Amino acid sequence: MSTVTIGTAPDSWGVWFADDPEQTPWQRFLDEAADAGYRWIELGPYGYLPTDPEVLRAELERRDLQVAAGTVFTAFHRGADQWHEAWEPARKVAELTAAVGGKHIVVIPAMWRDDVTGQPVESGELTAGQWDDLCAGHDKLGRILADDYGLAQQFHPHADSHVGAQPDIERILQATDPAFFNLCLDTGHAEYCGASSLDLIRQYPDRIGYLHLKQIDPAVLAHVRENDLTWAAANKAGVMVEPPAGLPDLRSVIDAVEALDKDIFGVVEQDMYPVPFDVPLPIARRTKDYLLSCGSRTTIN
Repeated sequence: MSTVTIGTAPDSWGVWFADDPEQTPWQRFLDEAADAGYRWIELGPYGYLPTDPEVLRAELERRDLQVAAGTVFTAFHRGADQWHEAWEPARKVAELTAAVGGKHIVVIPAMWRDDVTGQPVESGELTAGQWDDLCAGHDKLGRILADDYGLAQQFHPHADSHVGAQPDIERILQATDPAFFNLCLDTGHAEYCGASSLDLIRQYPDRIGYLHLKQIDPAVLAHVRENDLTWAAANKAGVMVEPPAGLPDLRSVIDAVEALDKDIFGVVEQDMYPVPFDVPLPIARRTKDYLLSCGSRTTIN
């Protein structure tokens, strides 16, 4: 049986960028994450939290918080030259994550539509060659993260990216090395893209390395699909909903994960950009309490 350790992320406080006046200040995020009862967090976009490991460790220790993961963004499908674009920012995140005790790197692929404006920046479909480049880039990244930093790559399928639907998720899992590439199963993005979290857990139990726990409002999702809204527009329309009001059923997801023979993080990452500063804390408290009620081996410690 597995233990699911619940954490949270800056994203649940409306943080998408390193610096944006519409976002919750980082000190308030840390204070409120601790006040809500969480003990584990993600770093969020590099530069949002302090990047000096000594400073960050002191801020975390003062609030009894620990780091589960850092986050990096990649676009390996664009060719071998993308390694040079991706590695320098990834190196900084890996160094900081390892320095403060994190063990995972959540890796988010580039979106083919801009995450703010929603305008297309490239084709939404990959060629066979682009798929090969995508998989090779992630295998290389995962190997270096593991060998040089002791970190596990957890790939995060994402709305408006090239890997979101279930066939795409299965394709990349089948074409990558399980020693260096596993899945950050984001239940909200999976639902948004028509993938089944439960099917993925049951079919690929050994590849589920990390969880982002959130839900989609099915009525808003129907509107999104009918009108071909972008991910940015869908968020503003309220497609993300506070559990347990949406889909998928997180109780069933947690039950399925607890049946796996591994301990795993289940990080609450409710996309809410932008959001008034006084909104996230009550939601964070209620979501934590709900998730802790879902499983017999679910904890915050």
